[in-house]
Amino acid sequence: MASTTSTKVVHDFHPFFRIYDDGRVERGITYVSVPASDNPETGVRSRDAVVVPEHNVWVRLYLPRINEDGQKFPVVAYVHGGAFAIESASSSTYDSYLHSLTAKANVITVSVDYRLAPEHRLPACYDDCWAAIQWVAQGSDPWLKSHADLDRVFFAGDSAGGNIAHNMMARAGGGDCLKPAGMVLAHPYFGNGKPDKLWEFIYPESSGVDDPKHNPAASPGILSGMACSKVMVILSEKDFIREGGLKYYEALKKSGWGGDLELLDVEGEEHVFHLQKPDCEKAGHVMDRVVAFLNRA
Repeated sequence: MASTTSTKVVHDFHPFFRIYDDGRVERGITYVSVPASDNPETGVRSRDAVVVPEHNVWVRLYLPRINEDGQKFPVVAYVHGGAFAIESASSSTYDSYLHSLTAKANVITVSVDYRLAPEHRLPACYDDCWAAIQWVAQGSDPWLKSHADLDRVFFAGDSAGGNIAHNMMARAGGGDCLKPAGMVLAHPYFGNGKPDKLWEFIYPESSGVDDPKHNPAASPGILSGMACSKVMVILSEKDFIREGGLKYYEALKKSGWGGDLELLDVEGEEHVFHLQKPDCEKAGHVMDRVVAFLNRA
């Protein structure tokens, strides 16, 4: 019997996803999902917790080695990348990276698994991540209640996750949540004032190329009100979305925001190389700089 699966593509955003005329979504990039686990060598433990059951929003928590009763740690709320459409907090890539970050920086990490486009158009991912931030702020989870220093909460993310982390920080400036200590954006997905077909498709209600969620450099008033006291921006020379991240850094520097701004610009490397090649020397340097940033008073 002949297959009835449609082969007609109506929306093509390869390698992220294609949509066929029968509504089927095909993702071009897949990932290996791994369960939460404990690492006896580093002492890092991890487990999953549901944040918004009706939308299947959950987080993976990483707890560093505890050396004394009541020990408190900074918290990193981490948002994975993937063009808003791929990857997961259970991805082996992110799980390995965040196990390492947790151990080396001695922080509690909360990695958010949010709804993905195109099945869930933006702003679903923003809503999900904000719900996770509020969940962290409540501090009711046993690990957070016993060991989190909620006066030292950082937002962090790479690529699309960097975009989301920034937008969570902008929202935190409204004062209706915790006051974050800082933010780390690695190769963030930001517009540069030029047409972006992917953004237009996954966020049809967007106001356009200068929507502050897409191109925050065009909204210095929002940047000047950033809630945190320090920001680290990580770029790479050969990153295909480098321009948007560089404009963001320059706009934040000129905005009148009074915090400390740090730029790490890596020569000769491409987009999220530190995740794809975590054992290379330059990835190790990036990790060391991030750890120092998180631990600096």
